[in-house]
Amino acid sequence: MKHLFALLFGLMIAIGRVAAQDVLIVADEIPAMEVLARGIQQQEGLTARIVTQNDMPKTMATFRAVIVYIHKDLDSIPERAFIRYAQNGGKLLCLHHSISSAKRKNKEWFSFLGIDLLKTNVTEGGYKYVGDVDMAVVNLAPQHFITTHKITYASTIAYTREGEQKEKQLPGFMLPKTEGFLNHQLLGNRTILLGFKFADASGKVWTQDRSAWYKPAGKGWLFYSQPGHAVSDFENPIYTQLIANAILYNQ
Repeated sequence: MKHLFALLFGLMIAIGRVAAQDVLIVADEIPAMEVLARGIQQQEGLTARIVTQNDMPKTMATFRAVIVYIHKDLDSIPERAFIRYAQNGGKLLCLHHSISSAKRKNKEWFSFLGIDLLKTNVTEGGYKYVGDVDMAVVNLAPQHFITTHKITYASTIAYTREGEQKEKQLPGFMLPKTEGFLNHQLLGNRTILLGFKFADASGKVWTQDRSAWYKPAGKGWLFYSQPGHAVSDFENPIYTQLIANAILYNQ
């Protein structure tokens, strides 16, 4: 009897610990998210539970934020669950390949995100991913909590904003040997936080104000950040702090 009581007591403690976790991470590439989870705990004390989309809890309402990091197919049931979570007041953070060509076949995902990936040539605005690049990430919202809280940028980057002619020196940091996405078409209003700059294999330099942004989603809101292809991206304490700040931020 005592042994049974001890087992039940241990189970109750374990359940309580799971319920108390701040962030749910839904992923299909686990090592990168383990690095992120350790980073946000070390830097801000945020705890995280990592699951696959086949092992999601019945409700996500108890989590302070939900992070989506799904490279391959996004199944329709999780797709609707993420949308419902945000629209009901949750904070949904979508990272890197949460926006990718594999998601074109999802019925609601791109319209919910307010984005499109055109199939035309990249020089005509078509979507393209470019691998093995050294990416500069640039702060385009220098007064914003997400881009400034506990962050000291490593360098300044020569950067020309979209629609402008004058190059400026802006605070930023480097992510080596990662992957960039070109020409995310942003539909509707949102708050732009970060831009990116990198050279492709031909030597052409791309700068776009589309590296990170957020927008309202029903009663909640949606945050997207493009970096995250390489595990080393999440080993960068500046990038980890940016994601933690998005979790902490209250509009």
